[in-house]
Amino acid sequence: MDSILHTAKSWLSDFFDTDVKNEIQNLIDKDPEGLKDRFYRNMEFGTGGMRGVMGVGTNRINKYTLGKSTQGLSNYLKKVYAEEELKVVIAYDCRHNSDTLAKTVAEVLSANGIKVFLFSELRTTPELSFAVRHLNCHAGIVLTASHNPPEYNGYKVYWTDGGQIVPPQDGEIIGEIDKLAYEDINFKANDDLIEYIDKEVDEAFISASIANGSFNAKGKDDFKIVFTSLHGTSITAIPEVLKRAGYNNVTIIEEQAKPDGNFPTVKSPNPEEPEALSLAIKKAEEIGADMVIGTDPDSDRLGIAVRNLDGEMELLNGNQTMVMMTKFLLQKRKEKGMEGNEFIASTIVSTPMMSPLAKAYGVDYKIVLTGFKWIAKMIKDFPEQYFVGGGEESFGFMVGDFVRDKDAVTATLLACEIAADAKAKGSSFYKELIQCYVDYGFYKEKLISMTKKGISGAEEIKQMMVDYRENPVKEIDGSKVEWIHDYNTSVATNTITGKTEPIEIPKSNVLIYTTEDGTRMAARPSGTEPKIKFYFSINAALDNAKDFEKVRKELDAKLDRIVKELKLG
Repeated sequence: MDSILHTAKSWLSDFFDTDVKNEIQNLIDKDPEGLKDRFYRNMEFGTGGMRGVMGVGTNRINKYTLGKSTQGLSNYLKKVYAEEELKVVIAYDCRHNSDTLAKTVAEVLSANGIKVFLFSELRTTPELSFAVRHLNCHAGIVLTASHNPPEYNGYKVYWTDGGQIVPPQDGEIIGEIDKLAYEDINFKANDDLIEYIDKEVDEAFISASIANGSFNAKGKDDFKIVFTSLHGTSITAIPEVLKRAGYNNVTIIEEQAKPDGNFPTVKSPNPEEPEALSLAIKKAEEIGADMVIGTDPDSDRLGIAVRNLDGEMELLNGNQTMVMMTKFLLQKRKEKGMEGNEFIASTIVSTPMMSPLAKAYGVDYKIVLTGFKWIAKMIKDFPEQYFVGGGEESFGFMVGDFVRDKDAVTATLLACEIAADAKAKGSSFYKELIQCYVDYGFYKEKLISMTKKGISGAEEIKQMMVDYRENPVKEIDGSKVEWIHDYNTSVATNTITGKTEPIEIPKSNVLIYTTEDGTRMAARPSGTEPKIKFYFSINAALDNAKDFEKVRKELDAKLDRIVKELKLG
C-alpha cells in the first residue's frame, strides 16, 4: 500500500489539473480501497490495445494515461522514421469523452511535430484502419472501448499497414512509454499540424466497401433488412453502403440510431448478446424481414439473425457467420479462377470447421492468436499470397485486405449479398449453413465467460489458469484428452504418447485441450476485460440435411453435459 500511496501522491504535483488533484486527495483521505484500485497498476496494452474504466489514476483511462502513451508513441515514431515527415490519423466512437480524449491525443502528437488527421466527428474503426493507408500515415489511433459498459473507454494503435500494432512494435512502444514520467508529456499543441477530415475519406471508404463486399446478388428488391447501430458509429456508414449497393428495403431501428455513450436501450451494446438485438428482432417479426443485423459501438463486429427452418428469427454466432462468409468468398474466387496463392485465416479459439472448408477449396489456412491484429500480420508477412477473408468467433470478419481489422461495414453488405442470393435461388442463409454442415462436418461451439473484477478477480483468474496447467483435465464427456496445447510455453503435448511438438505462433496465455473424439476446450483470460473465457467445440457427421435437428439436439446435449461436468455452468 505504501508504493500505491507514493504513486498517488505523485499526481498531486503542479503538473496535474486542480480537479484531478482534489479528487486524488479525497481518495487518500476517505477511500483507501478506491485509491488502491486506481493506482495498483499501470494501464497496459492487451489484445485490443488499452481499454479500461475512465477516471483519475494510473489504472484508468484519462488525459494523462493516454497522453503518456501518445508521448511514447511519438518518441518511437521519431526513432523509426527519423528522416520522414510523420503523419497520424485519429478517429473516435460514441463513448463519453471520446471526442475530448481524441483531441488531447491529437494535441500531444502535434506538440511533438507530428501531422495529425483528426476525424471531425465519430467514425467507425474499420474506416480508421482504411484511412491509415489511404492517407499514407505512419500510424493510426482510435478511441473506443468496443462493446464494454458505458464507463469504459480505450485506445488502439495501428501501424503503417493499417493493422493494429504487433511484435516487435508493441513491445518497443511500451518500452518508450515506460521510460517516461507523466511530466514528460508535451501537451502544448501546434494547431497548424491538426487537420480535420471527413467526407473525402468517407467517400473513399464507402466506395471500397462496396467494391469488396458486393457481388451483384440477385433478389435485392425482394430482400428485407432490419438494421440497428446500437447507438454506435455504424450509422455513419452502413445505411449508405447498403443503399448504394442496391438494398432499398432497409428498416433502421430509430430508437437506437442516435449515437449515445449511455446505450440507453440495451443492457450491453454487444451483438453477441441476444438482448442487444431484441428490438430489431421484434421489428423483423412485425414486418416480415429476412435478416437482422446489429453492430457494436465502433462497428468492427456484427450480429446476424436470420429465419430458421421454422421461419423464426434465430441469432447466429460468430463461427457460423464466419464460415458462411468465407465459403461464399471462396466460391466467388473459384468462379473467377483460383491462382493457387489464396489463404484464409482464423484464430486458435474459433471453430475448427474452417480447416475442412479450406481443404475443400484447396487454399492455405492460417491459424493465429486471438485478435485481428494477427490476421493483419499474416497479410503483411505473406505479401505473395492473396487474402480472401477470415474471422474469429467473437463476431468479427474481414473481407479482403483493404481494411486490416475486423470490419462490420463491409461484412454487413457481404451477409446481405449471401442471403439475398440464396433467397433468389429458392434457398436461404440458414439452409446454406446447414449444407455447409453436410459438406464439412457439423461443428457446434459454445462460449462461457466468467467476470472477475478488481485485484482479487485478477488473482482468481490467474490461479484458475495455474490449476488447469498443474492439474490438467484428463477426460471430457468420456473421451480421453489426447493433446494439450499450452500457448504460454509454446509446447503441444500428446498425453497418450508423451510426444511434444513446438507451437510456432507467438506466446499467449491460452490453454487448449483436445480429446480423442475431437472435442476441444480452450481457456483464455481476456486481454481487454476482467474475464476468463472458456471456448468449447464439438462435432459430428451430418450425412443429410434432413437430420439437422436430430444431430443438433445431440450436440446440444453433449455441450450441456460437458459444461456440467467441468462445473462451469
